Amino acid sequence: MKAAVLHAVDTPLAIEDVQIDNPGPREVLIRTGASGVCHSDLHFVEGKYRMHMPAVLGHEAAGTVEAVGSQVSYVQPGDRVIMCLSVFCGHCENCLRGRPVLCDRIDVVRSRSDPPRLKQEDTPVTQMAELGSFAEQMLVHEHAVVKVDDDMPFEQLALIGCGVTTGLGAVLNTAKVEPGSTVAVIGCGGVGLNAIQGARLAGALRIIAIDAVETKLTLAQEFGATDVIDASGGGVVDKVKDLTGSGVDYSFEAIGLKETAEQSFEILARGGTATIIGMIPQGTKIELDGPSFLSERRIQGSSMGSNRFRIDMPRYIEFYRQGRLKLDELVTQRMSLEGVNQAFDDMKQGHVARTVLVFD
Repeated sequence: MKAAVLHAVDTPLAIEDVQIDNPGPREVLIRTGASGVCHSDLHFVEGKYRMHMPAVLGHEAAGTVEAVGSQVSYVQPGDRVIMCLSVFCGHCENCLRGRPVLCDRIDVVRSRSDPPRLKQEDTPVTQMAELGSFAEQMLVHEHAVVKVDDDMPFEQLALIGCGVTTGLGAVLNTAKVEPGSTVAVIGCGGVGLNAIQGARLAGALRIIAIDAVETKLTLAQEFGATDVIDASGGGVVDKVKDLTGSGVDYSFEAIGLKETAEQSFEILARGGTATIIGMIPQGTKIELDGPSFLSERRIQGSSMGSNRFRIDMPRYIEFYRQGRLKLDELVTQRMSLEGVNQAFDDMKQGHVARTVLVFD
């Protein structure tokens, strides 16, 4: 199959042939229909997060089941599925406590004694998040997919696999935003826009979008922001306090930077909660003012929107069908697999909400 392969940090992905194995007993072979290009992928290209190379990136995807292993009963060939990077084992402590997003990932990867799922000649190829969706096919554990009966286009289904679930879930599952509250979202890319949508669905009274790119602020208003703050001139904390008087009840950081993570805490009102969604680079330290904790302000992380994806994703599809969730508007442009490097360039320039790679 053809795949976009990362061989070294800060180098373009190469479109190359990669060998893919047959499904093991609990594995599923997927024909990729579409894959979003997410900022998390770029982190690995830039070396902010590390993985073994060569690697096939991509994790926000949907496709069609082509083959299943001997013990798989959940899906069959021909089923349409959304992929999810928070693959769960189903029997570790976190799974049994109802928090599969924190799964220990027992038995969901192949052992070292097994042949690799992907390889080039004799060299194993890493699948990002055990998916690797920048490829014509994916070989994954059965607990990395959710079956969908809807006939939605793959482009929209793919976005539910990461950006939508991460943004909405951070609001609805992790922070549990209350109706009538005040929310601020720092960073209005794909995930931030979905956090804004989540706040609207949760019944937030005021939703403040914060970004340094004017076009993103305009888009944020279309997705439900009631107020916008241009961060390009600085003074974000003061601007939020001027708008609200005392700060916000909930803030969401969707960029992954030290400065904006600290801002997300500083803009809180007493008793407020900051949720970090962005992937802050490894080794980065966050500094907060100690006395602020006496006012019961909190800061927390969110992994993939604290999802239970086989429950959440069908609900998000229904929100879309009812006209309460914007998905079509998230897709800024469509490209073939060969356009993946251009998609990264456009992302870095701030030109897109989401580029989606589509496969015939």
